[in-house]
Amino acid sequence: MTARTATEKASSTSAPTSMGSLKEDICVKIEQDEIEEIVEVNLYNAHIDVSGVDERKLIRKIDWRLVPWLSFLFLLSFLDRTAVGNARLYGMEADLHITDQQYLIALTVFYFPYAVFEVPSNVVLKKLRPSRWLSILMLAWGVVMTCQGLVRNNAGFIIIRWFLGATEAGLFPGVTYLLSCWYKRSEFGFRAAVFFSMATIAGAFGGLLAAGLSQMAGIGGKPGWSWIFIIEGLATIVAGAFSFWLVEDFPDTATFLTEAERTFVVRRLQEDGQFSAAGEKLRLKSIIKSLVDWKTYVGMIIYAGSEGPMNAIALFLPSIVAQLGYTATPANLLTVPVYVVACIGTCLVGYLADRYGGRGYFNIGCFVLSGSGFVILICSRSAGLSYFACYLAACGVYPTIPNLVAWMSSNVEGSYKRSVTLGMVMSFGNVQGAVSSNVYRAQNAPWYTMGHGILLIYIGVGALSSIAFILCLQRENKKRDRGERDEVMKGMNEDRVDLVKNGVFVNIDEARREKGDDWSKFRYRW
Repeated sequence: MTARTATEKASSTSAPTSMGSLKEDICVKIEQDEIEEIVEVNLYNAHIDVSGVDERKLIRKIDWRLVPWLSFLFLLSFLDRTAVGNARLYGMEADLHITDQQYLIALTVFYFPYAVFEVPSNVVLKKLRPSRWLSILMLAWGVVMTCQGLVRNNAGFIIIRWFLGATEAGLFPGVTYLLSCWYKRSEFGFRAAVFFSMATIAGAFGGLLAAGLSQMAGIGGKPGWSWIFIIEGLATIVAGAFSFWLVEDFPDTATFLTEAERTFVVRRLQEDGQFSAAGEKLRLKSIIKSLVDWKTYVGMIIYAGSEGPMNAIALFLPSIVAQLGYTATPANLLTVPVYVVACIGTCLVGYLADRYGGRGYFNIGCFVLSGSGFVILICSRSAGLSYFACYLAACGVYPTIPNLVAWMSSNVEGSYKRSVTLGMVMSFGNVQGAVSSNVYRAQNAPWYTMGHGILLIYIGVGALSSIAFILCLQRENKKRDRGERDEVMKGMNEDRVDLVKNGVFVNIDEARREKGDDWSKFRYRW
């Protein structure tokens, strides 16, 4: 009964009835006040009318503002990281007087700071704002990349590679975390795939770019491989300067959206289970929750199974193709179609996983495809068959990276917890680059049987871990369906002593805010 109907009744009855109606009117008023208070707690910007916001147009607007520039930044990042593989074919080792072993050590050095700085970088990004932090990182690694073209000996080469790893560390985990704060769980996978597909574009474009820049040999007295580093480094510096204005921050502070649009974005994320979308304060508890969460460590193992082979392909595909009987420029050019097909596969998997779900099953399928490629590479002694196997290996492993990132993001709630979890997953995965950068040794050319075998083990670990992750998530959801994870709510089920271990809370809002994805009504996806 509303306040209006209660007043109408009061005016049409006798005095005793009017007194009863007055009491009812007061009760209704109190009830309305309570409802308004709940709305203020549950609904972000309850005073903002969002009825005029067109969701489809808004998402398109966000896509065009976020995805192209962030993807371009990752393209530059991967170009800078893998340019050393292309430069190697143009006499870099001879000019620096380094052996194959020294070259591999320099590659390995890159991954240690890269892995160490990913987690703290994500925390700083959340605190400092993405537009500032990502831009600073880009300027720093652009300078380092440019200096890589000026080194003259092995010591300088190793030092530069260490600083390149330290400055590049924050971009990939930072951008993937930023994107996860903008999109629903059913939308994030395709955006992550488009973003990460820039790694494949970098592989394709890197070969073409290296072939072109190598023709600058002799200009300024520098060899062709030096100009590969210098030009790419200068391009990164320019992009970093523009990024202060082109990189957006989080939905609740986005300047390119109206207040109604910002409110709409936050509300739809909260409806999707991202309760922290309206903002969250940094608490040590959020970081600890990530450190003790079993999902973090399973995700780390799966990501290692993807990242190890992916890094090896990115660094050594030109060398692998060259050893099949091609010279430097043809070898670089022959890597282009491999990366183009891998790019299409990455975006396709991201789209299908968003549309139909089942990210875990897509992960397993991709691992199987990549594994078949490495099996052929191990067994083949035909240049044509081995080249075909490179397609299978690349098309299988590249989609698993963004697919797993989206999978992990959809199963972790709490903005700081998600940032730490993604940072830890990527850090452990990138440590594997220290291993995979040493698997292809000169003495094993041209077939690199040992290297392919090691990467096949990585693929197997990733596939088995994906299966285990699916089973564990299914098991946990069944427990929640049975009520085994329910919390005690004051004034509702305080007699349930058996549920006290799950936490005692004043209301549902407090429970879901404090527990995040551990909340009994949160459901995992696979």
